[in-house]
Amino acid sequence: MAGWGDMDFNAHMRNTAYLDKSADVRMLFFAEHGFAMSEFMRLRLGPVVMKDEIEYFKEAGLLDRLRVSLEIIAMAADGSRFRMRNEFRRPDGKLAARVTSTGGWLDLGARKLTVPPAALLAALDTLARSDDFEVLPSSLK
Repeated sequence: MAGWGDMDFNAHMRNTAYLDKSADVRMLFFAEHGFAMSEFMRLRLGPVVMKDEIEYFKEAGLLDRLRVSLEIIAMAADGSRFRMRNEFRRPDGKLAARVTSTGGWLDLGARKLTVPPAALLAALDTLARSDDFEVLPSSLK
């Protein structure tokens, strides 16, 4: 739902609210697949977003209930890099916005990108793949 704190001066959902809700949906997906924040901390691993793009289509206003989807549109074979897409749909079904996030997995000890554990890679493989899915090069050198 688009809440009071999500609104901008023009009375529609602000750009950073779309980014925050996209991150929430991703983290809910991970938690539902055995990777709650406590598990990431235990593994000393974290998702890191290196780039976000937002496209706007229709306004979302205060208290609009939005349906947010999550799909994977690109990933390295080893899972070290990914690109995910969230689409925000209004109650009338019209697309309000699309957020595309490019990220990877940060080893919190080494402070560098790494491959996810097998169970996390398996969870990523359960995400719906876009029709234009592409394979990315690995982040590892």
